[in-house]
Amino acid sequence: MIGALKRFSRTTALALSLGMAGFAGGQAQADESLILAHAMNTDHVFHALSERFMGELDGKAINIDYHPGGDLGDWTSLFEQSMQGVVPMSLTWGASEFDGRLDLAYLGYVVSNWEQAQKLYGPGSDMLDIYNGILHELGLHAVGIIPTDFGSVVIRKGVGKVPVNFPADANGLKIRVPGLPMAVERFNNLGFSAVPIPLAEVYTALQLGTVDARSFSTAVETYSLRDVLETNILTNDYFEHAFWLVNKDWWEGLETADREALQTAIDTTLEWSWGKLRQRVKSSCKRPEMPGSKWLNWMTPNWRLRAKLLMKRNGRPWRKSLALRS
Repeated sequence: MIGALKRFSRTTALALSLGMAGFAGGQAQADESLILAHAMNTDHVFHALSERFMGELDGKAINIDYHPGGDLGDWTSLFEQSMQGVVPMSLTWGASEFDGRLDLAYLGYVVSNWEQAQKLYGPGSDMLDIYNGILHELGLHAVGIIPTDFGSVVIRKGVGKVPVNFPADANGLKIRVPGLPMAVERFNNLGFSAVPIPLAEVYTALQLGTVDARSFSTAVETYSLRDVLETNILTNDYFEHAFWLVNKDWWEGLETADREALQTAIDTTLEWSWGKLRQRVKSSCKRPEMPGSKWLNWMTPNWRLRAKLLMKRNGRPWRKSLALRS
């Protein structure tokens, strides 16, 4: 979900006016508030996590100044603002504009089900340390990895094609991908014509027929696009996860009691999220408004093996790209 990078602007000035005074000297005081921000609407998992987190802090001497829905900028802007310490805590994705190694999050078919995903990305996993090895160089610290859902391919209304035999069925179909070299290679290898388009422009691109399909679509995002879609193909080609980020200097400068209280609340919230999110995803898939007349599960064992073989076509160039961009 890589969009166009937006440098500091009006939203940064707003965040500065709200936040910097509250953390003078890097200490969280009882009568001051902590800014928590994300760029997604209240249907997204980020909002449910934020509310649960704030509930876990009830009775604690820490106040949360909560800004959902992009109040303080889009997700890449929030990533940068957390780097700078303007927004000390944010829920966002890894912005590979700053370090290409963060595109590790989008590698295909690393896990095949929620159990495997929780083992690799859940609380206490080794991946958190691996990501922090990258994020620390940017002045950030991930206090947790946020699960979202497996990705799907969705087809817009009017296309009339249901690609399930790849790469043959995808020939001639234009598919939106995020602006990642790995994403372009992956879906070209699956037979599509990959077109990088920012997330904010996806709905319009589908509506106008600029593209025929969208990749990297989770169940909640598919639901939000339901009026322009006719088919959802459960490719499960990657497991989307985001980061619960804090500014590293700010985090390390907190009083120990405050830092421990925040980390405990975050850990408890993330532990809860794994079970809750699976329920939410299943609920979203069952909604009658979803494009369920063509809701297809592509991930039979035979197709999973074939998909992994197709992915290997871009595995070596992607590793080379990763090394060059690090």
